[in-house]
Amino acid sequence: MQDKNKYHRFTKLGLVSSGLVLGLMLSLTYSAVAEKMVKPQLPLDDLRAFAEVFGKIKSDYVEPVEDKKLISEAISGMLTGLDPHSTYMDVDAFKDMQAATQGEFGGLGIEVGMEDGLVKVVSPIEDSPAYKAGIKSGDLIVKLDDTPVKGMNLNDAVKRMRGKPDTPIVLTVFRKSETKPLKFTLVRAIIKNKSVKYKLTEPGYAYARVTQFQEHTGEDLAKAIKAMHDENKGPFKGFILDLRNDPGGLLNGAVGVAAAFLPKDTLVVYTEGRAPDSKMQLTVSPENYARGGAANDYIRDLPEDLKTVPMAVLINSGSASASEIVAGALQDHKRATLLGTQSFGKGSVQTIMPMNNGAAIKLTTARYFTPKGRSIQAKGIVPDYIIEDGTDQSGNIHEADLTRHLANPKDPQAGVPINPETASPAKEKANEKKFAEPTAPIEPASKDDIQFTQAMNFLKGKPVIQSEPPKVEAAKTN
Repeated sequence: MQDKNKYHRFTKLGLVSSGLVLGLMLSLTYSAVAEKMVKPQLPLDDLRAFAEVFGKIKSDYVEPVEDKKLISEAISGMLTGLDPHSTYMDVDAFKDMQAATQGEFGGLGIEVGMEDGLVKVVSPIEDSPAYKAGIKSGDLIVKLDDTPVKGMNLNDAVKRMRGKPDTPIVLTVFRKSETKPLKFTLVRAIIKNKSVKYKLTEPGYAYARVTQFQEHTGEDLAKAIKAMHDENKGPFKGFILDLRNDPGGLLNGAVGVAAAFLPKDTLVVYTEGRAPDSKMQLTVSPENYARGGAANDYIRDLPEDLKTVPMAVLINSGSASASEIVAGALQDHKRATLLGTQSFGKGSVQTIMPMNNGAAIKLTTARYFTPKGRSIQAKGIVPDYIIEDGTDQSGNIHEADLTRHLANPKDPQAGVPINPETASPAKEKANEKKFAEPTAPIEPASKDDIQFTQAMNFLKGKPVIQSEPPKVEAAKTN
């Protein structure tokens, strides 16, 4: 009976996405099927108004509209009006999201949402066509081939971007740092997102990069650590965990990654929400990260020196949600030193709730907190060493820039909302017939990777060259 209860708890550690994804990326959290129906008293006057509008559209709109489309759009609007991360997923989008957690899916390799009627890039997937072409977080897609995006809903835009592998599509985007629009010709592909990449950068120094928290990320990291340990033929001198541009994923994956470096029973994260099952305390315990509990504990056989080896963690504004949980836990417990730039600041938890029609809703159900009780919502995590990187793929976009973002419960003044009057691409005076030149991303952990080279300096006891202090207020370790 005890094992059954542990498994039931583990099934709550599921998946979510921070936006509809074109070949899908995920941001934090757990999934829980709605086992209980809340039945508040219905607002009859408002429902009558809805029915009246519905009737007017059916009778007077310039073209006939199917009931199914109207109701689907109404549901979508109801959710997107709450916050940037709650959304309605139709049957196809829900299937794509489920496939994404297995690490393989079709598309261009970008996570997208909507902003001012345009498609906004949340994050490009590393090694995808979009990433290799130089698409960045914060880019606003204004045209798909020759078709303007304005007026499309997100589902329609995503369907246009999907297609058979090896077929091209041209994206026209606005980028805040450019005065002219950018044009990208991408070729669709099957995206195989390898969530853990690793290498010994030099004898004694291990490097592991987590690009997304998937179902097997914790296991894959454990295998990577063992492989590097065997290759090194002895204890590590230093370890770099790279979480840059990682938009999140499965919560149990985040707990598993943190567990590799923290002592048993250490608190990794806790969540608070209105529903009883949204209140959790997740510690370094197999039932919180390994499917099947202790019997499948992939952390158990890791080298002992992993708990004490000098450690650096790299983050930037593309590090969101599950990435921030790992970084926050390691920082709070003083297990690692953080280098890079302020993280994204997504401190909310979404739950995937399947619907009877095969679709699903992704609903914000809780906030999460680091072990010391910090909420990073709309604030992010400040590294111990601030190191700017001009080639950062994240585009320096934060949760606080998103319309209708949740407030920080411990600091309601945190975050400054984006000003649509100055940020909207409609205000740009650029000549659309001339285009800026796209730039490709740098190779992580290369000699051109400034943040990585400074992390190596830190591990070797050499001076670390910092940038100017950040201008945006953010959460900081006491």
